[in-house]
Amino acid sequence: MTDADFLTKTGLGPAVTSGPAVASLRGAAREPGRAVPARRAPAATPSVEPETLRQAFRRHAAGVTVVTLAGPAGPVGFTATSVASLSAAPPLLSLSLSTSSSSAPALLAAETLVVHLLSAGHEQIAQRFATSGVDRFAPPIRWSALPTGEPVLSDVAVWLRARIDHRITAGQSYLVVAEVVDSRVARADEPLVYHDGRYGTIADAEPPSPL
Repeated sequence: MTDADFLTKTGLGPAVTSGPAVASLRGAAREPGRAVPARRAPAATPSVEPETLRQAFRRHAAGVTVVTLAGPAGPVGFTATSVASLSAAPPLLSLSLSTSSSSAPALLAAETLVVHLLSAGHEQIAQRFATSGVDRFAPPIRWSALPTGEPVLSDVAVWLRARIDHRITAGQSYLVVAEVVDSRVARADEPLVYHDGRYGTIADAEPPSPL
């Protein structure tokens, strides 16, 4: 599927150019004296402030992942709470990353990546891969490289290797769609979640204080 096909199917692409409604308008244009209704742009609606959006999503408990890939200068990885299952057939996932992230250039150049689904007790891993200016793969992080070159974290029970299909610039982020081509599910651990600015488990997630 091309990027244009993907955008069209998701409603982000060009307007529909066929069908009964379009045929009706084309017919009207050929009939003398019959007015063709003007196309009006949708009315603009005010956007919420960035801080309002951040406060809203503080109340949303999200699963924590670490995304790794093989960069030109070595392994690259970052913590992400934006990973989502997009489709089962074909098996697609999506994630986003800030355009200002130090990992963004490697993500834009990579053909594949590995998404690690973190479990309870992996707070140190999550914090390490969210910290700037450090070697994120240094001890005590344990990792190895797959035969295909991507780094995988040894202490994580579940990972998904995916081939990047689409990259879309969305606001201040890159939205990535990737097809899962390999996986490991070693055991069923309690998931690590991020809620109200803290790492924890589902049982730990408490309602945040009122605004």
